Amino acid sequence: MASRKEKALEIYHQLEILFPDAHCELDHTTPFQLAVAVLLSAQTTDVSVNKVTPALFAKYPDAFAMSQAEIGDIESYIRTLGLYRNKAKNIKEMSQRLVEVYHGEMPRTREELMTLAGIGRKSANVILSVCFDVPSLAVDTHVERVSKRLGLCLQKSTVLEVEKRVTSLLPIEYWNKAHHLLIFFGRYLCKAQRPMCDTCPLTHYCKEYPKRVNKQV
Repeated sequence: MASRKEKALEIYHQLEILFPDAHCELDHTTPFQLAVAVLLSAQTTDVSVNKVTPALFAKYPDAFAMSQAEIGDIESYIRTLGLYRNKAKNIKEMSQRLVEVYHGEMPRTREELMTLAGIGRKSANVILSVCFDVPSLAVDTHVERVSKRLGLCLQKSTVLEVEKRVTSLLPIEYWNKAHHLLIFFGRYLCKAQRPMCDTCPLTHYCKEYPKRVNKQV
């Protein structure tokens, strides 16, 4: 019988085959821009974020420019997104702290990143992984859902427990890619409401698949 780590590796390699080009889908050119995009992505889609950030970044490309922006002007660029008022406030405060404390540059530790307005552990892990190639596993709704469905962690696991469990099962050099692979799997195949089980090569690991099969009988 395969060990838990062997199962996790099989899942990882199957996902590599399914999504060889898995990557961060938030458009950005700098760590600061990614931080803003990640902040904006809370409770909305990457596609929606990518529609508003080109104009926002053209006007305010860096922390220095954004720190001088009026909150109302930031709001005008992101008004189509949920929670836009709170997000605009956090973007302004994050930019001001970056200028005042970090000379306009994104810090490179999780602890420092999490002192920025609107940046929690998940967002910090995304920035560390994508911008600085620091081994990290950001757990968003997709990663949490598919990790539980595939039995990589318990159904009752918290987000932090999911992160710790999955990183304990995979070699550290796989963590950054695993984040994108699990997101692509959750976004494009193992969807929340209508998972595409008929084309999934991992149903033998899925905790929900037997229930779904029985429903169809």
